[in-house]
Amino acid sequence: MDFDAIVIGGSYAGMSAALQLVRARRRVMVIDAGRRRNRFAEHSHGFLTQDGADPAAIAGTARAQLQAYPTLSWHDGEARRAEVRDAGFRVMTADGGRHEAKRLVLAHGVTDTLPEVEGLRERWGRSVFHCPYCHGYELGGGPIGVVAVGEISLHHGLMLPDWGPTIFFVNGSFDPTAEQLAQLAARGTAVERTPIARIGGKADVELADGRVVPLAGIFTASRTCPAGGLADDLGCAMEEGPVGVFISTNAMKETTVPGVFACGDAARAAGSVALSVGDGAMAGAATHASLMFRS
Repeated sequence: MDFDAIVIGGSYAGMSAALQLVRARRRVMVIDAGRRRNRFAEHSHGFLTQDGADPAAIAGTARAQLQAYPTLSWHDGEARRAEVRDAGFRVMTADGGRHEAKRLVLAHGVTDTLPEVEGLRERWGRSVFHCPYCHGYELGGGPIGVVAVGEISLHHGLMLPDWGPTIFFVNGSFDPTAEQLAQLAARGTAVERTPIARIGGKADVELADGRVVPLAGIFTASRTCPAGGLADDLGCAMEEGPVGVFISTNAMKETTVPGVFACGDAARAAGSVALSVGDGAMAGAATHASLMFRS
């Protein structure tokens, strides 16, 4: 075997998993396609000691610290396929490389599918967000909009008044029941049924009837799925979460395929930088334990 473990994905979860393994003096390869989920955001929040830091700087520092370990190999590129082998696993990369390891850690993140609203995608991570804990405070108590994608968006409508006066734009995504409308009203959330024409300015919602609603920020729920098809290649079971499927794991972050672990956003119903780092630490330690105590 080339390596004790291959970690697919070199963002926060993947590097956290790799760190546990190289500190146990295991031979580890990280394969990273360079597409962090939060690459559009200028600041990261809610992660102790790094609150307000540039996400790229956090990742860059982590990579530099990780690469100081002599048993770490780093491959910039995309893992295209993965397969189970007799004594472990083989990963094929976009440049034609073939790498084998006793264990795999899937930390390749997710792909976000955003609602089809003109101007929304261009503002993703800058003035359009998905996580109130990550970005709500920085809106300074100003007015907040929720672009609904279905009933799942009610949680945004009910949560966000703690960060500022909130308007819930139904945008034809579903028909709220009387009970749901009462819940929103109890939280002080206004409901707007007029369809959205586009998002302009920093976070101005332009409605189909010509009105413009200026906001400090907008929240919406993206539809997510694990990036790439490696989990499917390997036969890992999936779970259906509130905003999409994710890789099913046990408490130790092992998938339904023995020897394959998963962590970060690809293996959670929802996540953040802090949760991804913790997830990765658990996956790395569990991967090491499996190398020690299983053939």
